[in-house]
Amino acid sequence: MKVVYVAMMAAAGILMGGQAQADEALAKAKNCMACHAVDKKLVGPAYKDVAAKYKGDKAAVATLAAKIKTGGKGVWGEVPMPPNNVTPEEATKLATWVLAQK
Repeated sequence: MKVVYVAMMAAAGILMGGQAQADEALAKAKNCMACHAVDKKLVGPAYKDVAAKYKGDKAAVATLAAKIKTGGKGVWGEVPMPPNNVTPEEATKLATWVLAQK
């Protein structure tokens, strides 16, 4: 039984790791990484800083998905974030990934 449990946990870890890589790949494919990085400010804020700012906010995924899709200005300074050519599903996937950064 212990072997089955360990195997299930390992499989879950592999799947979760694959999902994180897939979402980072989407961020790269959609050119998000031209202005953002996970751990440092570039043109826009670091994703870990965005995650910290919205920690505990139950509306954060929807809020960030909308900003990813339509753009925004003023939350992180005067440099605007332009609208991104993403589907609503991609915007939600990206927002969820950003909020998971530590």
